[in-house]
Amino acid sequence: MLNGLRGLMAKIFNPVAALLLRIGVSPDAVTITGTIAVVITALWAFPTGHIAAGSLLIGLFVFTDSLDGTMARLSGRAGKWGAFLDSTLDRLADAAIFVGLAAYFLRHGESEWATLGAIVSMMCLVFGLLVSYSRARAEGLGMDGNVGIAERPERLLISLLAACIAGFAHNDAILVYALGFLAAASIITFIQRIMHVRKQAVAAVNESN
Repeated sequence: MLNGLRGLMAKIFNPVAALLLRIGVSPDAVTITGTIAVVITALWAFPTGHIAAGSLLIGLFVFTDSLDGTMARLSGRAGKWGAFLDSTLDRLADAAIFVGLAAYFLRHGESEWATLGAIVSMMCLVFGLLVSYSRARAEGLGMDGNVGIAERPERLLISLLAACIAGFAHNDAILVYALGFLAAASIITFIQRIMHVRKQAVAAVNESN
C-alpha cells in the first residue's frame, strides 16, 4: 500500500541526494548511517521510556529511507550490492525497534499491559522477519513472493504511529492493541506468501509434466 509513495519520495529527495553526492557522500554511507541512527534510538529511547520522542526520531530516519536509493540511481551505482545492503540493514533496524518496544514494556510499561506488550512486540519481530525471509527465499528460487497485507512500510507506520500516540496519551493499551493487530497481520501475510509460492511451485511442476 505505502510502496506507492516511494516514487514521490524519490522526487522529493532528488535535490538532497544530488547535494550529498556533490560533497562526496556515498549511498552506502547514508544506508549505514541511517541504520545506526535507528538502532541507537530504538535501543536507547524505548527502553528508557521515551517512546513518543523515539518513535518520532525513528520515523524521521525511516522517512528518508529512499534517500540512499535515489543517490544510487543518480550516481549510476544502483546494483545488487546496494540492494543487498539496504535489505539486510532494514532487518537489523526492524529488530532493534521491536526489541526496544519489548524492553519498554518490561521496564516502564503499565503493570497490566507489561507482559502482553512484550509478547506482542516479539511476535511482531519474529513474524516480520519471516515475512521478509519468505519473500527473499521465494525470489532466490526464481518465484514471486511480494504479496500480503502487511509489508514493511505498513508494519513500520502502525508500530511507530501507535508508539507515538501511546507515549503522548500515557496509555500503553493503545500500543498493545496496535502491536497485536500488527502481529496478526504479519502472520496472515506470512501465510499468504507461503500459499502464493506453493501455487507457483505446483504450477511449475504441472507445466513440466
